[in-house]
Amino acid sequence: MKAVGRSALGLVRTDFGGQPSWALVGEGALATVRAARITTRDLEALSLDSGEVDEQVNQVMEALENYGAHLTATPGGAGWLHAQQVPARRLVGQLVRKLMALSTWEPFGEAPGCITPASYEGFVGVRPSSSREYRSYTVTWSGVAFVLGASAPHNPLRSAQLRNLPRARSDVGSGRAPSTWPRSEVVALSWSSRHAATLLPVLEALSREGARSLLLDLATDDAQRCIAPDEQGVSFGALPADLFSISGTVDELHLPDDDRVVRVKQHTVRLARLVRLISVVLETAGGCTQPSWRSVVEVERRLDEVLTAARPHTVLVSNDTSPLGALAVHAAERHSLNTVHVQHGAWTAEAVAWPALHSRHIVVMGERDVPLVKTWARHPGAEVHVLGQPRFDCLTSLDRAAQRRYLTRLMASAHDHAPSRIMVWACQPFSHDRLRTQANQIAQGLRGADGDWGLVIAPHPAQGVGAFSSLFECDRGPLDDELPVAVADPQVGARGCLAGADALASAYSTCGIEALLLQVPVLEIGPPGERTLGLAGHGLAHRCHSADDVTAALTALACPDELMAQPVPDAVCRWRGDSAAAIAGLILGPESATPLDPVPADSSAADPAQPQGEGVPTQ
Repeated sequence: MKAVGRSALGLVRTDFGGQPSWALVGEGALATVRAARITTRDLEALSLDSGEVDEQVNQVMEALENYGAHLTATPGGAGWLHAQQVPARRLVGQLVRKLMALSTWEPFGEAPGCITPASYEGFVGVRPSSSREYRSYTVTWSGVAFVLGASAPHNPLRSAQLRNLPRARSDVGSGRAPSTWPRSEVVALSWSSRHAATLLPVLEALSREGARSLLLDLATDDAQRCIAPDEQGVSFGALPADLFSISGTVDELHLPDDDRVVRVKQHTVRLARLVRLISVVLETAGGCTQPSWRSVVEVERRLDEVLTAARPHTVLVSNDTSPLGALAVHAAERHSLNTVHVQHGAWTAEAVAWPALHSRHIVVMGERDVPLVKTWARHPGAEVHVLGQPRFDCLTSLDRAAQRRYLTRLMASAHDHAPSRIMVWACQPFSHDRLRTQANQIAQGLRGADGDWGLVIAPHPAQGVGAFSSLFECDRGPLDDELPVAVADPQVGARGCLAGADALASAYSTCGIEALLLQVPVLEIGPPGERTLGLAGHGLAHRCHSADDVTAALTALACPDELMAQPVPDAVCRWRGDSAAAIAGLILGPESATPLDPVPADSSAADPAQPQGEGVPTQ
């Protein structure tokens, strides 16, 4: 039996009437219990097959679609599960993982039974995250008991943590009156700094071709907002941020119990109760990343006003899967407009099992993305275009020496000296526990490597200020005085300093691709089975499952053979420095200066053996 760890709750076997049954109790009670028991923390730490998890999530989502997709829709006809597929699916994913953990734990797997909830615990909560804004909703263990049929007369839908969250901010962005929206051939939508950096080069290229465009900023976090472009022909506007602070019930999703169920392993999930749990997320104001249902309805009305006034022929996005993107593309289709989606981050098959792409034209970085689009595209006439990443065009004129000077000054200001070799860790907004695990792997690997190594932590744009504080805790943090460590300015981030590094480490940050383009060695970190960019599979990165792997990779970099530049195949990213112009040509059509040959979504990917070009120089 695994030792009982620290946790708020435990699961204990409490047979009744000769039938196996279980109860959620405070962890303090576990020490005196002789029956089978485990903390919920230990349950959640059990290893699961990710492929099986995805399969079970797909099964639940299909049942949910058949059961309740019709329950409510926006005035424009966007169904609640169409617009809110991502938050709904993520909550279902949390539920499925907990159910599969129960099945994996041998005592419960051998004697499954009903579970008694913990008194007064809410059913939907929030997991810890280092993200500035995005909330990682989850189903609590009492919520698990509820969807399996437990009676819980004293349990609220929301956990205390969720009930006590601060109100969503409503003071960001002034917005513009509908009468001021200018006539524009293209309307682009952004609610993330990565969206803005991806789309602005395209809008500037359109302006150079004489096409007017409007960039609509929907961000609710200061760090994610666009800077109004200087380019003539590119207009800028923002919807009022208080649109995303609207909470309120969705009565249509408050269903009475019925006999409709879906199976997950040996568990029977009641669909009416699952819809009630999902309604909690849809009723909570979560900013632009997870807008409430009432916010979705109001944003749709505002988008209709913008499109009616601007009268564009194309709507341009770099995310049409999450609520705002799905809503925007749905609105564009109702207005009979063309829709273009530009991939802003790396995709892997393991990233999201169902990232439905709704746009007519889908622009991807490299050839390896084409098969994924063929699986994910939902538009009946979808076409795929391998045109690279506009955000990477500027790398052709990057000042490597300036970035190296920044890293050197940063390290020197934090320590007595600047190490001769510097690794940049491109972070992502993971949970604090996962960040600590990655930091420990990197730090131990650096300590064991040959040479004088230091580490610069580069925050992700979505990470909060205190994301790394626990990494430096005395006696407990994985980072200490033995290793020179500094944290880059969040405004600089990995992208602002990676060209000056001797190596870059990350799990699946797109900065890994940027580093490859600049011939900076990349270490893909994380235990076996954990998601990465998959660059190692192309022979373009070191896959590091452990600290020893990090040490071996860094030591190998000192060998002359390892320093030889490797070509970056178009399979990962087409890089010519002209992606923005190529996408502008796609938008403007066959009469533009840049003719294109689309790859139909139902065709095979290009033959990787064909010559793909050599890219552009980095100096």
